[in-house]
Amino acid sequence: MNPIRHCSWILCLFIAVSAAAHEGGHGPADMHESRIWTTKAGTLTFQGVFEAARDGKVFVRSTEGKVISLDFETLSSNDRKWVDAKMARIREINANRVPLRLVSRSEQALPDDSPAHVLRAAFAPFEKALGLRWDDRYFYVESDGMPDHPMMIGITAWQQQVPIPQNYKGTNAWRIPLYPVPARKPMSAKDNFFRGAIALAINGIPIFNPIKNDGVTDTNLAGELDKFGGHCGRADDYHYHLPPTHLQDKAGKGRPIAYALDGYPIFGFDETDGTPARDLDKFNGHKDAEGKYHYHSTKDYPYLNGGFFGEVTERDGQVDPQPHADPVRPALPPLRGATITGFERTQNDKTMVVKYDLNGDKRGVRYTFREDGSIHFSYDEGTEGVRTETYRRDGRNRGDQPKRKDQQKKDARKKGGPQGKNEPRKKGDRNPPAKNGGPQGDARNEEPNPEPNDSVQIDAPRSGKFLLKSPAFASGSKMPLEFTGDGAGVSPPLSWEEAPAKTASFALVMDHITRDGERKVYWVLWDIPASSRSLPKNSSEIGTTGATWKPGEDYVPPRSAGPGEKTYKITLYALSEKPAPQARGGKVTRDELLAAIRGKVLDSAEMKVLYERPE
Repeated sequence: MNPIRHCSWILCLFIAVSAAAHEGGHGPADMHESRIWTTKAGTLTFQGVFEAARDGKVFVRSTEGKVISLDFETLSSNDRKWVDAKMARIREINANRVPLRLVSRSEQALPDDSPAHVLRAAFAPFEKALGLRWDDRYFYVESDGMPDHPMMIGITAWQQQVPIPQNYKGTNAWRIPLYPVPARKPMSAKDNFFRGAIALAINGIPIFNPIKNDGVTDTNLAGELDKFGGHCGRADDYHYHLPPTHLQDKAGKGRPIAYALDGYPIFGFDETDGTPARDLDKFNGHKDAEGKYHYHSTKDYPYLNGGFFGEVTERDGQVDPQPHADPVRPALPPLRGATITGFERTQNDKTMVVKYDLNGDKRGVRYTFREDGSIHFSYDEGTEGVRTETYRRDGRNRGDQPKRKDQQKKDARKKGGPQGKNEPRKKGDRNPPAKNGGPQGDARNEEPNPEPNDSVQIDAPRSGKFLLKSPAFASGSKMPLEFTGDGAGVSPPLSWEEAPAKTASFALVMDHITRDGERKVYWVLWDIPASSRSLPKNSSEIGTTGATWKPGEDYVPPRSAGPGEKTYKITLYALSEKPAPQARGGKVTRDELLAAIRGKVLDSAEMKVLYERPE
């Protein structure tokens, strides 16, 4: 009987007590051994370190840091004998160090020097507010992205975002490598990683590059950060851009305050012995007396890890994979002259208030989280009055009464009322009046969307391995003019990779939530063959097209009216079977397609693209 097939359950215990093949390991000496591996036929020979063995598989980490899976039976006789001896040694270690019983990862009695124990101890001061778990390779941190300190106060360059809890949980949790590997080509944050997080604070709050996504602006010097070094992104997601040194008191002297996403810890301004950190490299890091690498905080740029000493994957300008934030309301433009003066929340965090001053006018945004999952906003705009809005994560949003006078006039113009054509633009109006007295739809002089707001939503899995991209633009970047209503208006080229093995077909939806909370659908495509891995520019031969917000058009190019960038989302679904959507009339709508694929989605991938109409 092959012992490998029957000892996989004790491997989790072995991994916890062994730091094999990684910096700072303290397991038995032979656990660190790098050796030459060879198959029976001699067709594969390479050097690597044993990681694990289970279910007839042997996992080996190569010198490049990649984990390779090998069939036990295909290995040379010498390698198989070596693995059998290794597994016998593992059983002996487990018998001596921990009870031989089947336990979950979170229940394990970890030795003090195991990577999982070290990480768990670092996040322990905030463990009640977080979800902590780990496997053989990663330590996972779940959070709602909301710190226990006041937020936003002191910001003088504000884009009207407010902190809203995020779902960094399950497959969308933060992950930190248990065994960081020095990069062959370390990457600097001065030239890369302008999107997404580069580190995670021990309170579960992500930390972004101090340089914002224009690649130039220092968010600290630009007045965009609060007194804790954070602010909200376009999805109302709170995050830091500076090292959270205020956490040092709770972390404890000489303890990490954050971890970079390459797995190396970030400490405060001092070393563990209390002396100021010195001789830092260009990434704000160095090795300690034991040869272990770590980063430090500094009061000047780069402030924290100025890039990655360790190995990470960069995709579309960010570390990949990493959790995503989910916007509830449309992103708003900067509010010039505003200064955030206060932040309040009720004891149960059901209501929050962001107070600000706009050129001497005292204002505020009060928002309440309702039992039905919606968020009710009340905007006190001082001398301009009060307006209210309600948003839902499913996109069924609405504006409520009372509204300020300029909003009432805009509504009247839309309905063709007395404030109709040629109404001059008033101070405070977000959109200019429509040309020729026409409606203010997605594009001027076009008919508004006749469809009601979509109500169908599906909980599509997203592993992070299935990736959607375009050779014409990166996710989160601006859409080239060619694919918009101000250019040729053709559909963009797309490609995807790492689709699930059992994919039977693909489906695609491109949509946009307007500032009024309406969903507009720009592209619906289904019955895309399982063999497809791309769509060419101006595609018309692949798949079956569905209905868009503009009757008669298979792809509606973005051309949204009004100032500021608009966000358009493209979602690709890998399906376990070909769907059979039922159209109530004409072409299949987004709602009808999503209803047909519910329960059939193996994985999904997403891109977001921005567009702002030229002056």
